Amino acid sequence: MTTATPKPRTLITGVDGQIGSELFDYFRDKDGAGQVVGLDLRPPRKPDWQQHGHFEVMDATIRDNLESVIKKYNIRTIYHLVGILSAKGELDPNLAWHVNMQSLKHVLDLAAEYNIRVFWPSSIAVFGPTTPRDNTPQETVLEPRTMYGVTKVAGELLCNYYFHHFNVDVRSLRFPGIISYKTPPGGGTTDYAVEIFHAALQHQHYTCFVSPETTLPMMYMDDAIKSIIDLMHAPAEKLSIRTSYNLTGISFAARELETEIRKHIPSFHCSYEPDYRQAIADTWPIRIDDSRAREDWGWQHQYDLAGITEAMLSNLREYYEQKHSH
Repeated sequence: MTTATPKPRTLITGVDGQIGSELFDYFRDKDGAGQVVGLDLRPPRKPDWQQHGHFEVMDATIRDNLESVIKKYNIRTIYHLVGILSAKGELDPNLAWHVNMQSLKHVLDLAAEYNIRVFWPSSIAVFGPTTPRDNTPQETVLEPRTMYGVTKVAGELLCNYYFHHFNVDVRSLRFPGIISYKTPPGGGTTDYAVEIFHAALQHQHYTCFVSPETTLPMMYMDDAIKSIIDLMHAPAEKLSIRTSYNLTGISFAARELETEIRKHIPSFHCSYEPDYRQAIADTWPIRIDDSRAREDWGWQHQYDLAGITEAMLSNLREYYEQKHSH
């Protein structure tokens, strides 16, 4: 008697992170708990994941680990979200290189072998001080000054290589700062734009680690998830970029965000004490030209600054109310 091959499934690596956790919930709701597999170095923060879905605790930098999961669950699509982010990466550049590059190389090798589609996130960290900062074009100078940025440039080139040489259908987006209420920030330079909401509701005060005029491209998490799904649904022949697409929602200065929050919480006050993350932010774009994504696969963001602020405050209010009632 032969055992039936399991139905094709989706794997999300780095599932406990900011994007991974929301993507896991998206696929679980859409396809059912049995169809998505989460993988992370640590057990999940959400206990219901193991009850209602598949979860593997393992190191994605070890090829045999990944291969065993691919075989066990008949994986046909991988959302490879394992990564050490910008600010954290500067504290341990060797670890950032090892985790970010080794895991991606294994994923691409296995994708070529098992005919798997791949999504991998790049970042605005690929840009550096020599990149045009306003309306940063799709094709431009990539000379990052952070190890995170270096791994993202190398990763983009690797994805492009595997597409052209091994026909791996790998797709990528250069994410700006992502603002979300469900998962705590993971050590990035744009984290202030999440921390500020928590601080506003809990303390009516926030000490910001970038200057008030620091302007960066950002997007709300719902838009980020939408962009991933839209890109992965796009017909392959429509895609003209196989390194990584420029992507953005909106750009705003730290002071503008403070002002927007004050419309909802008049007593809120922000002080500014820039630290080492300011130097990273100063090498990144102010605004991104993502017209190629809009032309090729119809990208459109839905949230502006007012919409993001409203969504963050109402969702976090609910979260803190629930927390205090338990």
